[in-house]
Amino acid sequence: MAVLASNSLGSRAIRQLKRKKMVLVCFGIIALYLVIALLGMLDLLPDYQTRVGTGYSGPNLSFSGIFGTDVFGRSVLYKLLAGTKTAMTIGLTVTAIAVPIGVTLGALAGYYGGRIDAFIVWLYTVVVSVPYILMVIAISYVLGAGLISICIAMGMVSWIGLCRLTRGEFIKHRDREYVLASRLLGASDAMIIFKHILPNTIHVAIITASLMVLSSIKSEVILTFLGVGIQDGSSWGTMISDASGELVQGIWWPLAGVVVMMFFIIYALNVVGDALRDALDPKLTD
Repeated sequence: MAVLASNSLGSRAIRQLKRKKMVLVCFGIIALYLVIALLGMLDLLPDYQTRVGTGYSGPNLSFSGIFGTDVFGRSVLYKLLAGTKTAMTIGLTVTAIAVPIGVTLGALAGYYGGRIDAFIVWLYTVVVSVPYILMVIAISYVLGAGLISICIAMGMVSWIGLCRLTRGEFIKHRDREYVLASRLLGASDAMIIFKHILPNTIHVAIITASLMVLSSIKSEVILTFLGVGIQDGSSWGTMISDASGELVQGIWWPLAGVVVMMFFIIYALNVVGDALRDALDPKLTD
């Protein structure tokens, strides 16, 4: 019964999302960024370290020069594409780490209660008591610089919000009639958690995941700007850091390119996150 209800909710959500043209456009933007990231992983993107012109030449109509060049004559567009690969890789990897942790711990705390709930609440209270950026920086220093370290550091502290939401949803569902009926029929705790309750609360994880990708991208830019993120140049944060000295010289196009690239993905993820919340939350569906 719970699975059928979940499928019905999913079908209504898809129909609702299809009616919103702006949401479909934003899904297309996200898909485009994902394609760029995939091409980068397959080494099919242009090498951003290749010189394509003179240092600090302004934007022109050529493909490589649409956002001009940097101080070494490298294409700003190529650097933006490399930064897109880095941003999307971090966003998806952090989400892939944090979502299972948050859902699992939240489900265990909400379903069992008692000492298990008290321990998990104590755990995320301790983690959240330290400012997010400071915690990420500390873990990154311990693990060392690099993409993997950044992903692990952010993933290890990004699960708390989802854990709280999932815990609250499981507390609401654990004593409902369909759960009690499943217990009477001899269903195990694992079956009740993952087959019956989780499908009725999964919308929380889906919505949170879309926002987590957005938060991870912005966090990576901030960390790189502070000097503890990606340092090889293939990051939007590195370009923003370099722009602080370039703007004094009147070199505006590298920063403009970063702003454009970040605007579209942040706007798209915000719109999609809001649309998913409206479409998947049972309280908001018709």
